[in-house]
Amino acid sequence: MPNLKDIKNRIKSVESTKKITAAMKMVASARVRKAEMTVKASRPYTQALNEMVGKLLVSVGDYSAETLKIKSAIDNYPALLRVGEIKSVGIMVNTSNKGLAGAYNANVVRRVLKKLEEYSAQGIKTYLFVIGQKGLNTLKKKISSYNCEIVKSYLSLANKPTPENSHIVTEDIAEYFVSGKIDKIEIVTTRFKNMMSYYVEDWVVLPLDSVEAIKERLHDNVIDPLMEFAPDKHNILQKVVPMYITNIIYQSLLEAQASELASRMTAMSAATTNAEKMIASLSVEYNKTRQGAITQEIVEVVSGANAQRT
Repeated sequence: MPNLKDIKNRIKSVESTKKITAAMKMVASARVRKAEMTVKASRPYTQALNEMVGKLLVSVGDYSAETLKIKSAIDNYPALLRVGEIKSVGIMVNTSNKGLAGAYNANVVRRVLKKLEEYSAQGIKTYLFVIGQKGLNTLKKKISSYNCEIVKSYLSLANKPTPENSHIVTEDIAEYFVSGKIDKIEIVTTRFKNMMSYYVEDWVVLPLDSVEAIKERLHDNVIDPLMEFAPDKHNILQKVVPMYITNIIYQSLLEAQASELASRMTAMSAATTNAEKMIASLSVEYNKTRQGAITQEIVEVVSGANAQRT
């Protein structure tokens, strides 16, 4: 027969866990609403910026750095727009710093490992730029069998993504791309759908689509040829291209943060419900055990009384 004290201690332990998961659910619920508003507010700007960059690229035609003052790799927009043979790929991975978010981090890491396997099979080397402690810890253990290297990690970005912090990632990635160490830049992130769901996506940052593909996407809705640019189109592209890359990184971080909070809210809600069910089950077990102990005591008393009569 189970010990009444052990069952009671277990009930108290589960009740304590339930309080923690319920509190975490409330915090995640409050934060995910704010994150959802931020994501939805930023999407129209991202779409408009992408269209504007496409129109500029089609309008300019030939890219030139002759009139530009280039101080760093991020200023060299013609080099950022180069298209060549893909021999190495840089992948930015969006994960969280904390766990207890369901399968959020596992889903992202699983997609990354699948891509690493595909690229390794093609003889393509991969460089990882990892956002978040969870992704960093897991990937360090699992990439040894692939032609892969973790070159940068950014832990603070997972907690508070900002355009300024995103620009730091842009500068690092630009250095690798312009120097020729990587020929393609991708982001493995999650797309926030609603409070209850998200899905993992691959975003290609560089190289950009060809002019023909951009024209087809824009349906020839390019910039008016009579429009004048000051100082000139190349100087404008020098500002806009880094802005475009930074915004994609920032948007991916916003989407990832909202997805993480939604996943944590769902996970903590399920954990709280399971704790309630476990407490109810343990309470029934406790009552049965207690009733059995009382019955046993009554039987022993009656048996003792009968024995004295005889």
